[in-house]
Amino acid sequence: MIPTFLGSTILVFTILQMAPGGPIEQMMLELQMGGVSAGEGGGGSSSSLTGGVSLPPKALKELERFYGFDKPIYERYLSWLGVWPREIKHRDFSALKNAESVEKRVGKKDGKIWKVDVFLKESSPTVYEKDGQLSKIWFSRIDKINEDGTLDLVIFQREFSGILTGNLGKSYTYLKPVTEVMKPRFKISLFFGLTGIFLSYLVCIPLGIKKALNHGTAFDFGSSVIIFMAYSIPGWALGGVLLVLFGGGSFFDVFPLGGFRSPSEVWDTLTPFQKILDQIHHMILPIIAWSISSFATLTVLMKNSLLENLSQDYVRTAFAKGIRETRVIWYHAMRNSLIPIASGIGHIIGFVIAGSYLIERMFNIDGFGRMAYEAILARDYPITLGFLVIVVIIRLLGNIISDLVLAMVDPRIRFK
Repeated sequence: MIPTFLGSTILVFTILQMAPGGPIEQMMLELQMGGVSAGEGGGGSSSSLTGGVSLPPKALKELERFYGFDKPIYERYLSWLGVWPREIKHRDFSALKNAESVEKRVGKKDGKIWKVDVFLKESSPTVYEKDGQLSKIWFSRIDKINEDGTLDLVIFQREFSGILTGNLGKSYTYLKPVTEVMKPRFKISLFFGLTGIFLSYLVCIPLGIKKALNHGTAFDFGSSVIIFMAYSIPGWALGGVLLVLFGGGSFFDVFPLGGFRSPSEVWDTLTPFQKILDQIHHMILPIIAWSISSFATLTVLMKNSLLENLSQDYVRTAFAKGIRETRVIWYHAMRNSLIPIASGIGHIIGFVIAGSYLIERMFNIDGFGRMAYEAILARDYPITLGFLVIVVIIRLLGNIISDLVLAMVDPRIRFK
């Protein structure tokens, strides 16, 4: 599990950091577009506006520090993991040429002004508290040596903070901790995903059994045609068709056009029973689109697995012993037929919960997948990487769940 997790995160982290059009470039582009618009609105009174807006070096330096681009990529990754100290609470200051020490105010402590002394004689600046003790909180380094011999320095604190400590960072877009942004949206996707998985298994397993027991009949042929026609349609495309047909367009006004539930001003006035009905009313079309991709796979897998087991020697032996048909099918053949279904449950869980962004976008549901899609477009690295962490963990846990379920239905497997 650990090599898989590290390999996935290293790969995506490196691609994100090296891809063009990062947050700083996007911010500069917005400033340039804003400058051009202002120049057009003001009659082009300033030539700098038409030529684009450039950030001052100090502002660009602050942005690089804010986004972590002032550090090498390996240090950024280790800091994101939480195994490399992260710099926080930066304070910029300057020192004269040949200065031995600089007194710097760093804030307040116990209601009093907090000052420290930065000594410059050593190979690297050293921070001491006013009582003469080496500071265990503040650290310093030289940012730049100017041509006149003066020094640009920065004083900062360090902390081990990353995904291993539960800190996924702060969103560039929402300006909130990533966990606060993800939590409500993950609940929505989890609700739809688990509901879709439950209904898929509830329908597909009995349907696959019936098709196997009626193999070659008109019911088997007709249901196969419908299943494979549905399988050939992507979930998001089916969602669009369902909205046109039943969402109040040119045909039937049966279901809402989208959303997780009714607006809050309507939702708050409903009784508990009305809230349940309203939630189901909003769920029907998204759930159909959500689960359509796994519907055909589960049904055909269940049918073929049961047909294969019904042709095995142990089933013929059970019939020869005079055991009832229902007992042979439901007790002997059925348990072995569930093995392929159980082995794929982890993959389905990961796919349904994390891979639903197109459906959420189609139905205007502010869920987990849509959040990740918008974060990628906005180059919101903390949310994108936080989404990656959750998805990888879900997939790994899904594989463990598959192994546990497989051990439950396959008597040949035992954990020691």
